[in-house]
Amino acid sequence: MLTFEQIKELVELVAQRQLQGLEIERSGFRIKIDGQQRQTVFAAPAAPMQGGQGMAPAQPMAQQAYQQAPQPMQAPAAEAPAAPVAPAAPAGHILNSPIVGTFYRSPSPDNPPFADVGARVKKGQVLCIIEAMKLMNEIESDVDGVVLKVIPQDAQAVEYGEPLFSIQVD
Repeated sequence: MLTFEQIKELVELVAQRQLQGLEIERSGFRIKIDGQQRQTVFAAPAAPMQGGQGMAPAQPMAQQAYQQAPQPMQAPAAEAPAAPVAPAAPAGHILNSPIVGTFYRSPSPDNPPFADVGARVKKGQVLCIIEAMKLMNEIESDVDGVVLKVIPQDAQAVEYGEPLFSIQVD
């Protein structure tokens, strides 16, 4: 389990670095800090700890730490430059990364990619592998359709929730 100070440091790190988020699980205790929505989610084991005390007090302490986290400074409106135009979102259904890791299009460098642009894919078909902590995780299509775009490059690091594929749904 994380201490109050450790949780506070994590929240401050996410705020300072303007990260998309952070998720940690240790011994049945799970904390997810979402840097985009400014919220923190906690889950604790259902079984009580020694002495019959559960982990309910951890949530208010962590929420308090989050509320105390420094907010990014904003420039005055008069000095703010014109907002950059965000890149257009890829068309079609977006398959996002379920984990943080390294994206691979094929099972090995000698093999062809699981799916190229224009390939017809079925729900449950493996589209790529994401390596996380020396484990190869097969990522499957969640829809039937045609691959419109492969977003990350081969062997590129990807974040949780980052778009991987754009698929035109049948």
